[in-house]
Amino acid sequence: MEIFKLAKPDIGGKVDQSLEILKRYAGAMEYVANANHPVYLYWDKVRYKHPPEMTAEEFWALLKILRQYSPGRTRTEVRDEAGSYFSWQPLRGLDHFLHKVDLNLGGILASPIVDNSADRQKYISRNIMEEAIASSQLEGASTTRVVAKQMLLEQRKPRNSSEQMILNNYNAMLEIDRRLQHEELTLDTFLHLHGTIVKDTIDSSEVGRLRQDIDKVVVSDSSTGLVYHIPPSEKFLREEIRKFIRFANDSSESDVFVHPILKATILHFWVGYLHPFTDGNGRMARAISSWYLLRKGYWAFAYLPLSKYIKNSPAQYRDAYIYSEQDDNDLTYFIDFSIRKITQATREFESYVERKQHENRTKARMARARYDLNDRQIQLLQYLHKHPEAPTTIKTHSSVYEVSRVTARKDLEELERMGLLESRKIGRERPFRATKKTAELLS
Repeated sequence: MEIFKLAKPDIGGKVDQSLEILKRYAGAMEYVANANHPVYLYWDKVRYKHPPEMTAEEFWALLKILRQYSPGRTRTEVRDEAGSYFSWQPLRGLDHFLHKVDLNLGGILASPIVDNSADRQKYISRNIMEEAIASSQLEGASTTRVVAKQMLLEQRKPRNSSEQMILNNYNAMLEIDRRLQHEELTLDTFLHLHGTIVKDTIDSSEVGRLRQDIDKVVVSDSSTGLVYHIPPSEKFLREEIRKFIRFANDSSESDVFVHPILKATILHFWVGYLHPFTDGNGRMARAISSWYLLRKGYWAFAYLPLSKYIKNSPAQYRDAYIYSEQDDNDLTYFIDFSIRKITQATREFESYVERKQHENRTKARMARARYDLNDRQIQLLQYLHKHPEAPTTIKTHSSVYEVSRVTARKDLEELERMGLLESRKIGRERPFRATKKTAELLS
């Protein structure tokens, strides 16, 4: 009887040779993991974190090989003038991070902010202000946060170019929140948004137009004169900006799925790398990232002033660009930095939601103690306070809480006698609405 066997090569001594190589580098694997997580490190940090059996240069060479040939490494559509594409590799915990973002910051989430339209709008407005101020301060606006916020709240005219930058950025963020997130990106929209961001802060001839070679734009440190980035040529910019717009509209030739959080980060980097304007590029990069996330349904990013957290780490932000460009187009540096900042902002958002829920529970206890209300009455008041446009009736209250009409009438009329509800007969219906007294009790 002949037994079928699959063909396979005789590797013989090659196994022993491979084992020797693995034994040599096995001890380095822990160092490799630590170089990639919790922060994706560049040579300037790695050189001090190598295994004792290897020199810093040997370890960096090993790390580079493992990074460049990582099975998960993905090429992006961003390329340099030499034709080399930027790529990135997924890091430990990325799937968990993206799942958590999808679960908590996208779609429809029942929270005190979303349920209460007044609170929701107030919080969005507050954080659009925070984003406008921090994003402008990152680009050199020198006014304080307190003065800037007062200007926006009082709607007074800017007194200097720094205040004008902040007002411009605020108007741009409002336009994204109210209108642009519902529209596809076009070159005209891109140029219009730039015009809003730089209005009355740069020469009018540079507003709303792509930079030209004659502009001689570079990214440098004004105090040391060090040049960090020389943007690509005008010809390359005009070619790539159209690819950028197709990518932003999810209509590029590539059919590879890119998670919206990662795609927004790539768009952020791409604007910064192309540097399409003579000024306002950083603000544009962050604005486009916000536009994309809101457009893809990540509503909670209207609450997250990411620039506030980036502003706390300006050197890391700068280095994330530099490392990505100068370390063989490894975009992982920039993605890693962005994820850490989103994580920080998310924690604050979650803390806010938790505080809001605690406040609501506290107010409910106070209302119960002060007026001797039952659970049905407390829940009804909270609902009517959050949804002033949706009154209730005896029939509705009876149905929702599965009580008799008599009990439902008693609940509502007691609240009306206390001044917490008011009613007016309309035809055969008698709708009950929350009063100002309810707002004072639960606000």
